[in-house]
Amino acid sequence: MIDWLGISHLFELSETEAVAGFFTPLIVFAAFFLAQMILPGKWVPGYVVDPATGEPRRYRLNGILVFALALIVWAFELTGMPRDWFYRSSVYAVAGGTVFATIFTLIAVYNHPKREKRNFIADLWDGRVRELSFFGDRFDVKMYFYVVGGTMFSLNALSGAVYHYEKFGADSNPGVFLYAAFFTFYILDYFVFERVQLYTYDLIHEGLGFKLFWGGLIVYGWLFILPLWGMAAHPDPGFSPAWTNAWLIGTTALFLFGWGISRGANLQKYTFKRWPERKFLGLVEPRYIEAGERRILCSGLWGVARHFNYMGEGFLALSIALVFGYPGNPWAWTYFAFIVSMFVWRQVVDDRQCAEKYGPEKWAEYRARVKYRICPGIY
Repeated sequence: MIDWLGISHLFELSETEAVAGFFTPLIVFAAFFLAQMILPGKWVPGYVVDPATGEPRRYRLNGILVFALALIVWAFELTGMPRDWFYRSSVYAVAGGTVFATIFTLIAVYNHPKREKRNFIADLWDGRVRELSFFGDRFDVKMYFYVVGGTMFSLNALSGAVYHYEKFGADSNPGVFLYAAFFTFYILDYFVFERVQLYTYDLIHEGLGFKLFWGGLIVYGWLFILPLWGMAAHPDPGFSPAWTNAWLIGTTALFLFGWGISRGANLQKYTFKRWPERKFLGLVEPRYIEAGERRILCSGLWGVARHFNYMGEGFLALSIALVFGYPGNPWAWTYFAFIVSMFVWRQVVDDRQCAEKYGPEKWAEYRARVKYRICPGIY
């Protein structure tokens, strides 16, 4: 079965190495906790209001420093860990990380009172609270998820590229290296605009249950490189020089197009939430629907579709499916399938929550003005 799936190379560890792989996420979690606590950070207010004070919650941000330190430690093998270790131990790390994420979830959920009309499974999946912070807000659990998950996403992709090069050398697939570059850039961009994350869905709406513990740490950090599980074992597809240039330039352009839509939409929403009357990029006039004390943005990218940023993520995911040069291999499409499924579902949930937040009449008015959900003219 494993040979048929094309991932037998991920099961070649010795018993000792397999145990080490199982515990790798726990060591990573501890190392990132120490790095976040020790490295300097900038205190900023977020969008979420602290019910105890009535003021926006404070967050201490130092993700870019943690990211840079992790890259240096990994690249120079300062811990003695080989650069391809994260990739080679992926399967065992996912197994161990899932166990540890489950334990953390149980602690986080059952240290808080049961919510009304909620059963055991619902509490475990969605959590009982939305915010958890410690040490005078110096350590925020949700932001920790993003720092660990995002950094490990990049390191796992880079580790897979190292494995691929050591296996194939001169016959390496340039798409594998481009894949690692895409997501290292993607994560670097996230940390450059880390404050924008304080105004996004997960920080505002998600509860601290297994969905976020496992999703933020393991899915984001380890499973987002799922295409590489299969594709790192394949050499250069052997296109002609002309086709190789078209393939690599085309997928890069598609990636940047998707990234530009997603980043632009998130920045516009962030700008509107912080400075409601300010033109986005000095050009786009903010138009909105009044909903009591709230406002629904409906101009610029948010006037094209109600979740236009999700379409950007879709184009980005499509570039990932094509970057390896093996479009007929199902592994190449795993990230695309996950992203499209997740955001289509999230859009449904988000619409329901927005109707409650803004009121059904105002949300219906917004839906009449911005007719499409994600993709203009289609959906």
